[in-house]
Amino acid sequence: MDDGKPRLLDQVRQQIRVRNYSIRTETVYAEWVKRYIRFHQYRHPLEMGAVEIEAFLTHLAVKRNVAGATQNQALAALLFLYKEVLKVDLPWLAGIVRAKKPKHLPVVLTRDEVTRVLAQLSGVKWMVATLLYGSGLRLLEALRLRVKDVEFARGEVVVRDGKGQKDRVTMLPRALVVPLQEHLEKVAALHQQDLAEGFGHANLPFALARKYPNAAADWAWQFVFPSGNRSVDPRSKGIFRHHVHEKTIQRAMREAVRGAGVIKPATPHTLRHSFATHLLESGQDIRTVQELLGHSDVKTTMIYTHVLNRGGLGVMSPLDRA
Repeated sequence: MDDGKPRLLDQVRQQIRVRNYSIRTETVYAEWVKRYIRFHQYRHPLEMGAVEIEAFLTHLAVKRNVAGATQNQALAALLFLYKEVLKVDLPWLAGIVRAKKPKHLPVVLTRDEVTRVLAQLSGVKWMVATLLYGSGLRLLEALRLRVKDVEFARGEVVVRDGKGQKDRVTMLPRALVVPLQEHLEKVAALHQQDLAEGFGHANLPFALARKYPNAAADWAWQFVFPSGNRSVDPRSKGIFRHHVHEKTIQRAMREAVRGAGVIKPATPHTLRHSFATHLLESGQDIRTVQELLGHSDVKTTMIYTHVLNRGGLGVMSPLDRA
């Protein structure tokens, strides 16, 4: 029966957008809610609770054999559903056990391997990969950079709404200054062409789009690495030129690693790991590296001390002292 309220999934999306979560989080959470309801024969979540959530998570682990991180992602989506959408008091939440994340050491490239991999890339793909290694950015942080976030005079890159919705500042490598400036000249020409054709509006976060309705056409708000094509935004349904898709960089990195003859399972995120490890190797203090990476806790940054190029735990073997 239609009581005038939005459908449950629409309510989930609405609450996610109110909190300015990413479109990726919106898609993932909505999908987990759908799977949870479907698993329990389309019962309404208000009719279910801890027992049903645990049954669903057990099914994912035992029958679907999903990783612990995936199981925790499903749990996070369901907790959001109950707490933020349905506004249900959950005294039983303390009893739900989260899957333990396996503790894997990050894959790190040597300086020579980084040089060889980057040499396999060119153009925008080279610039993005070089930013990941030279500034310590996550892939989506680099792709979501706006023109105003690159401070050439100060030699800085400002990361807006990074992981945990935090802003931070990191360095802009000198080797990237001229290539980026030349690249932005081409992007500016593309933006002018878009404007002339009746487009050229950047896709802004919802709150900013309401507060500054004319900002979307400003050069400052355009993506540093725009897509080659315009597309329809799934939220606003407007036509925008989004940023380069992350899969484009992931695929290019995979081919570059193979072409460089590197046998490690390196991904774009490996360049961020290498950034941190090489800074620590060069004597940079761990607190500074923590700030550059945007880690909330220095313990997260400490993982890189275990992969420094000094053998196990950074200790010299007694055989080498002979």
